[in-house]
Amino acid sequence: MWSRSLKASVAVIALSMAALSFLRRYSQSTLPAPRTAMSSLTLPLNDGRSIPWLGFGTGTALYNKDAEGAVKTAIAAGVVHLDGAQMYANEESLGAAIKAAGRPRDALWVTTKLGKLEPGETVRESLLGSLKKLQLDYVDLFLIHVPTQHTDLKGVWKQFEELKQEGLAKSIGVSNFRVQDFEKILDGATVVPSVNQIEYHPYVFKASQPVVEFMKKHNIRPTSYGGLSPITRKKGGPLDPVLVSVKESVSKRAGQPVNEGQVLQLWLRTKGIPAITTSSKEERIKEYLAVETLPELTSEEEKAIDDAGSQTHHRVFMSWMDE
Repeated sequence: MWSRSLKASVAVIALSMAALSFLRRYSQSTLPAPRTAMSSLTLPLNDGRSIPWLGFGTGTALYNKDAEGAVKTAIAAGVVHLDGAQMYANEESLGAAIKAAGRPRDALWVTTKLGKLEPGETVRESLLGSLKKLQLDYVDLFLIHVPTQHTDLKGVWKQFEELKQEGLAKSIGVSNFRVQDFEKILDGATVVPSVNQIEYHPYVFKASQPVVEFMKKHNIRPTSYGGLSPITRKKGGPLDPVLVSVKESVSKRAGQPVNEGQVLQLWLRTKGIPAITTSSKEERIKEYLAVETLPELTSEEEKAIDDAGSQTHHRVFMSWMDE
């Protein structure tokens, strides 16, 4: 017969093995599946909030088109910043994609922009219409899309301030604003715009300097759309050889291949400018996300891009901004 102590030892071992087996089965059934790499780089705004650096836009190629599929792809790839607008005429499909994603509301940053108001329509009524289409209680960022669409720009901004206070828009800002547009709304303003979303790439770098310098004085962050224009709409310019050279240098430092589009986005990142871009291809979106972890451009590389871009001027959108 076994001694009492031996029987007790065997019992303890048996219980331990059973417990270990249970814990293994429990952990396998309850641990979350590996997560897709999420966009994590954020930049501070003047209102104390932080905006994700990479944004997925539903304009340009998706303008007036169903954006649901493309936005679903972007969210699945890891994008958390979604940039829409009333003018794009696809807020319903953006909202459908957001709902389908099933993400917690505070896990996504959603922007929309005010279009032209109907006669007698208030800014609040217009935003409520957007929120209904987006199936949201608030937007993270609400922008005046085009200043020339509003005769009383100062009055429109006052209504924006009220919407921020009400909580329907967590942050408020503008888009396509020149210095003279800012001067109209800042006179008597109680809230300074948090951002100005503008076409920004090396071929408008020089022309954008006055408004960018004005924004620096007021701690207004520029955000960029059309940032890939030098390679998608203006190939053959003085920037081409510089992008090739910088691409090779960054690839060596990163220990992985880097393309010219990533160099342009890295140029924006190095300057602290959020990039709004779009693509229907998951692999291309992943390339955009990868820029968040690439080494910054050197000051020499950044200046080389600035100088090459300044040799010519090419604005794709809102040509009246050059008048």
